[in-house]
Amino acid sequence: MFKKILIANRGEIACRVIKTARKMGIKTVAVYSDADRNALHVEMADEAVHIGPPPANQSYIVIEKIMEAIRATGAEAVHPGYGFLSENAKFAEALAAEGVAFIGPPSGAIEAMGDKITSKKIAKEAGVSTVPGYMGIIEDAEEAVRISREIGYPVMLKASAGGGGKGMRIAWNDEEAREGFQSSKNEAASSFGDDRIFIEKFVTQPRHIEIQVLCDGHGNGVYLGERECSIQRRNQKVVEEAPSPFLDEATRRAMGEQAVALAKAVGYASAGTVEFIVDGDRNFYFLEMNTRLQVEHPVTELITGVDLVEQMIRVANGEKLALAQEDVALTGWAIENRLYAEDPYRNFLPSIGRLTRYRPPEEIAAGPLAENDRWHGDAPRGEAAVRNDTGVYEGGEISMYYDPMIAKLCTWAPTREAAIEQMRVALDSFEVEGIGHNLPFLSAVMDHPKFIAGEMTTAFIAEEFPEGFEGVELPDAELRRIAAAAAAMHRVVEIRRARVSGRMDNHERKVGRDWVVTLQGQDYATVVDADRAGATVRFADGTAHRVASDWTPGCQLGVFDVDGEELVLKVGPISSGFRIRSRGADLDVHVRTPRAAELAALMPEKVEPDTSKMLLCPMPGLIVNVDVEVGDEVQEGQRLCTVEAMKMENVLRAERKAVVSAINVAAGDSLAVDEIIMEFE
Repeated sequence: MFKKILIANRGEIACRVIKTARKMGIKTVAVYSDADRNALHVEMADEAVHIGPPPANQSYIVIEKIMEAIRATGAEAVHPGYGFLSENAKFAEALAAEGVAFIGPPSGAIEAMGDKITSKKIAKEAGVSTVPGYMGIIEDAEEAVRISREIGYPVMLKASAGGGGKGMRIAWNDEEAREGFQSSKNEAASSFGDDRIFIEKFVTQPRHIEIQVLCDGHGNGVYLGERECSIQRRNQKVVEEAPSPFLDEATRRAMGEQAVALAKAVGYASAGTVEFIVDGDRNFYFLEMNTRLQVEHPVTELITGVDLVEQMIRVANGEKLALAQEDVALTGWAIENRLYAEDPYRNFLPSIGRLTRYRPPEEIAAGPLAENDRWHGDAPRGEAAVRNDTGVYEGGEISMYYDPMIAKLCTWAPTREAAIEQMRVALDSFEVEGIGHNLPFLSAVMDHPKFIAGEMTTAFIAEEFPEGFEGVELPDAELRRIAAAAAAMHRVVEIRRARVSGRMDNHERKVGRDWVVTLQGQDYATVVDADRAGATVRFADGTAHRVASDWTPGCQLGVFDVDGEELVLKVGPISSGFRIRSRGADLDVHVRTPRAAELAALMPEKVEPDTSKMLLCPMPGLIVNVDVEVGDEVQEGQRLCTVEAMKMENVLRAERKAVVSAINVAAGDSLAVDEIIMEFE
């Protein structure tokens, strides 16, 4: 077995690989850019080597810099993680020339399957059903338009070497095909060093379901079930689960056998994923093969008990697979939610900054992975599992240079319903402050009727949140539970205030019982009767809730028992109450005396400043280009400028007809959120 491996990646996947290597007794080497000098993967590894400036094309994807780090440390093998150099055949060849093992497939398989154009040709020749499209090299935007017309709109423009949603655009007409072609080329060149683009028919109402395969260098191969990845935003997966709530056993077997046959046809050896589009009648069509470890691999590990990173290392070491297809069993259900550094209230735009608070929920070991002693943490055992794969820490910074995903929160339980409930509690327990993040949105998805029913397609987010995410309106029953908890909390705060002031001898007796709790535009008159075990909160209509908790003032996470059911709240202080976040809702909860509540209702609302004649930067980013000049009359929908953030280009357009009166930026400028880009008359 290898004694030392280098991880040619960063963030959570580097940390993930280090955990398995440590379990196997293998030393690890991390590489890092200037931006990652204090990163968690650097701290976790046994050694670390600096490889250059923050931009990936000057550090993480420069093959020679990785090779220098290998030579300097004597690493015997390299795990590429995902992204960066993970599907770069030249990198695999460079390692082979140096006598260093690549913990991934042979370079020939990478070339054949990692390149989306080539892989589709091979799949078609092998009799695999593929989506209609043009597999050749497209020279310019006009050729892209011509091909798109022949295929028929809508079409998908995709980077040949792409992945992770980078270099992908949907075009519904000629103009979008021209624009999407150039943006896709730019993103592909920046992210992968390869600007080739291909076009295929965009299938409406599809499900995105992928098969995990595992092959060795001795001709053996198995499939480890499927993953449902249909909940996507901008072609980037957000929620994944295994197995799929849609597939039946016959379809699963057919997809799995086809995936393994395709892998064997190209001499594949390692973990890989074959992706399919599946329609409503369970017809499936080959999309692509990812010749690497997938971001969402933990859900497969949780239902099978197979450590995929360990298997990749063993295959790279020349070992045969220790399991046959009949050994693979799918047990229970696993769900993964991707925590992104992005603001869901601002159309999911990237957010950067310092993590002033980062407290994931406690990890719990359960299920096949725990039973097979392949758990990656020192977690207590339970009936359901919680796993958090992360690469950040409290006090660390989220950089603008890399992908905005900062953690993968996973749960496992014997049933899908139980796994979803475990995820709800885990999301409510996850504390993140200092940056924008998508935890509220993830909570909203977990409570959405279509997700609960398993009735989702890749259009789920676009269809269910057409105006973007504007928060969650909680039902009255949940508001009452939160109101009861807030009233009980307020009583504890008042007792503390009385005790600290020293004004009262019997603090609890002197604290009032009557309070009006205001949240989500509703007032709830309550009476709080407390005893040593908790409090009974009675409402004006005669209903009551029994509340028990050990919450104390200043604690930012409250766990309550409300009528025998758990309620987890993130709690922060505001004037006359609390900021409470729960199940995707962000609530200002005011607790006042009846007279104070009466007067508060008469207070005027604060008017927001008028920014209607300004174009504000929606995210921290870099101005790529400005497409208008002072004095130009712009029309609704006209392109104004492009902002790049976290490897993605974002085109900003005019909301209505106007005349540009001032431009405050130029290409190359770095901007913060809400900086004024231009002004209008």
